[in-house]
Amino acid sequence: MIFGFIGTGNMGGALAKAAGMKLDGEGILLANRTPEKAQKLAEELHAEVTDNLTIAERADYIFLGVKPQGMPALLKEIGPVLARRQEGQTPSPYELRSRFVLVTMAAGLTISRIQELAGGSYPVLRVMPNTPAAVGAGMILYSPGPGVTKREVSLFLEAMSGAGRFSAVPESMIDAGSAVAGCGPAFVDLFVEALADGGTACGLPRAQALEFAAQMVMGSARLLLETGKHPGELKDAVCSPGGTTIQGVRKLEEGGFRGIVMNAVIAAYEKNAQLK
Repeated sequence: MIFGFIGTGNMGGALAKAAGMKLDGEGILLANRTPEKAQKLAEELHAEVTDNLTIAERADYIFLGVKPQGMPALLKEIGPVLARRQEGQTPSPYELRSRFVLVTMAAGLTISRIQELAGGSYPVLRVMPNTPAAVGAGMILYSPGPGVTKREVSLFLEAMSGAGRFSAVPESMIDAGSAVAGCGPAFVDLFVEALADGGTACGLPRAQALEFAAQMVMGSARLLLETGKHPGELKDAVCSPGGTTIQGVRKLEEGGFRGIVMNAVIAAYEKNAQLK
């Protein structure tokens, strides 16, 4: 089984690293517009650096790790190779297997749009990863398109399990899920930075304030997931009557904290819709 990554930026590189936890380096192909970036990652994973067309020829799972605006040009480039594979033609030094899955992580581009741009009704697996996948703590949404078999999904999930937690969602919900899980790390990073700024204002060394805030966020998320308790219940457990925490919560509510966060998610979702 060969996983090929076209584009080794933040997301493509993170998923390639996850694949490297389960696959031998010989089963990973990397290509990037800047070859030096792919080469650096290849040395880490003991993988092979190649080009877009070679990945299109050889990989069982072809990761399209380019931005939405770059997808038309990429699929136009590799489209003829995909067509030859589907038709069982082998005009290359490699034994082309007709079966392959395109894996797209481009925001706003539907499975049907990817097929249209590629020029064929190819199997497409749409995924929406997030940056914590780089450390094995990602929340990755996925939606298999028509023609993707259960076995292909199973093999994908097994090989990519090092990226974190996976959740199947209908494609109609993937933009909403991405606005939370995909965009959310940026919102959380802003929150952590603000917490650290507050701690620094109170006299903590900045590095220590950042450590306290980051570990607190990680622990709070783990507590929420492992206990299954509602976040309101966990919040109440920290807010003692007449205590310090409830005063901080009061200030957040005065500032419209929850409404602002909701609006951030909705804005990201609406932008996803515009990308279509």
